[in-house]
Amino acid sequence: MASDPKKQKEDGAVEYAEDGRNGEIEPKDAAIDAATKGQAVTGYETLGLWETVLTFKWATAYCFAAAFSAATDGYQIGMNSGIVANKGFVHQFATETSEAGLPALASPVLAGWSSIQSVGQIIGMVSLSFVSSRFGRKVAMYTYWLILALSVMTESLARSWEVWLVGKLLAGIGVGCLQTTLPTYIAEVAPVRIRGGLLMLYSFWWTIGSFFAYIAMQTMNKKHPGNYLDPIYTQWAQIGLMLIIYVFLPESPVWCITRGDRTGAIKALARINRGVKDYNMDHQVEALILTVEHEQAIAVEQRQEHWYAIFRGTNGVRTIISLWTNLSQQFLGLTLFGTFGTYFFQQSGLKDPFLIKCITSSINIATIIVVVLTADRIGRRWIACCATALMWTCCVVIGILGVVKQVNATTYVLVLFACLWNMGMTANGAAGWGFIGEISSQRLRPYTAGFGAACTCVIGVAMGQLTPYMVNANEWNWGLKTAWFYAGVGLPFAAGMWLLIPETAGRSAAELDELFERKIKPWRFQKTETATQRLVRMQEEQ
Repeated sequence: MASDPKKQKEDGAVEYAEDGRNGEIEPKDAAIDAATKGQAVTGYETLGLWETVLTFKWATAYCFAAAFSAATDGYQIGMNSGIVANKGFVHQFATETSEAGLPALASPVLAGWSSIQSVGQIIGMVSLSFVSSRFGRKVAMYTYWLILALSVMTESLARSWEVWLVGKLLAGIGVGCLQTTLPTYIAEVAPVRIRGGLLMLYSFWWTIGSFFAYIAMQTMNKKHPGNYLDPIYTQWAQIGLMLIIYVFLPESPVWCITRGDRTGAIKALARINRGVKDYNMDHQVEALILTVEHEQAIAVEQRQEHWYAIFRGTNGVRTIISLWTNLSQQFLGLTLFGTFGTYFFQQSGLKDPFLIKCITSSINIATIIVVVLTADRIGRRWIACCATALMWTCCVVIGILGVVKQVNATTYVLVLFACLWNMGMTANGAAGWGFIGEISSQRLRPYTAGFGAACTCVIGVAMGQLTPYMVNANEWNWGLKTAWFYAGVGLPFAAGMWLLIPETAGRSAAELDELFERKIKPWRFQKTETATQRLVRMQEEQ
């Protein structure tokens, strides 16, 4: 006998989708109800996390390899942060002298380098989404690989700040393309049960890349303070590995289906799911087609067939949600602690800013490993919300350090909360890039990912202009008080996380469509039963 849905809701249990009779639908109608919502049971919904990894070994491996490309992103960002404090780099690109008569980088030049990279990211994020949608994820990968290769070549040859500016523009375009393409690709290839962990591998490799950038800059600073070129040259190794990976990656089967290429989808699925026991190719392809056709039918019904539907109705809400987590980083000090982290610590009077960045990067690695392993257990919502709250708290504490009397313990407290901030940023970023890839509908995913990521870079441009002036001892000289600025502007975003961010763990693209179409509150996603879950439950009961 079916239990009372109202009583279950009061007891905090899952909410069940109801039919027109205000009661749970009959088991025989569950499959039909799921199909009308674009959903079908694949047969692998009840696998455990490690069971899923072992069953879908090749899919896991492909996602792992694709995420490895993010090390290039992390290395670029990390090097951009550290190299501006390298003595050899400063001597080569200096445009003014300090009060002590030493070569110095002018704040407008620093701001220009930072901002031009963000502008490049915006260009890449927005433009490549059309390439990815029209020509496929593989073509998009080859496109940004070429741009990144050109950026490294430009950086290797640069001997003036203007040429370095061009290199940063190309690097920004390439990184922006990479940042939107990879989460999209992984979300479409990864098995649903472990999609969160695989998406967060992007942040894992990003963290590894940034760590090695800081190590490279620390080594140069200690042993060869005048040598800034070797860290730049080491990027060629990563560029070469990226190309090898992209050659062997299969095309996204979801993209093939959206383009009406059933043969291409079968070919891609055969590679991605090779060796999977009892894998029914026809059924899996039909499940993908069902979701795509349902989304297209809804789009036609709502007159939202075009790409700019990402700004309208439910899709507009999904776009806001997809960008909110990463956007909060910009308002909570990403430019301060990330892009200008080493420079910030140097201007604040710390003796070895490179070492501090290496320490924080090491902590980031430990954090991201924990996040990857727990993403599909505790869910993305709690990771994202708690991490953002931690970042805001650290900004407040560091701001307090800027207005109290400086003592010996101040440095230790600063390093402690800088480490905690980095832990929060790492977890926030891991969840945020996951949302970029999985919140949108399949039909609009490239456009939502591109626009959502680009919005964060627009704010990055503004912060890239302001932050050098805040921390530069020759300009505003705010020092640690800069953190108060970020605590103030970041508070609405930290609070908004709890109201906007839903739980996506274990949900297929079609299930997320249903939850958004039903206008389920974000904090109720985890407790709401979808048509697929109901069908699986009824099959188990029978």
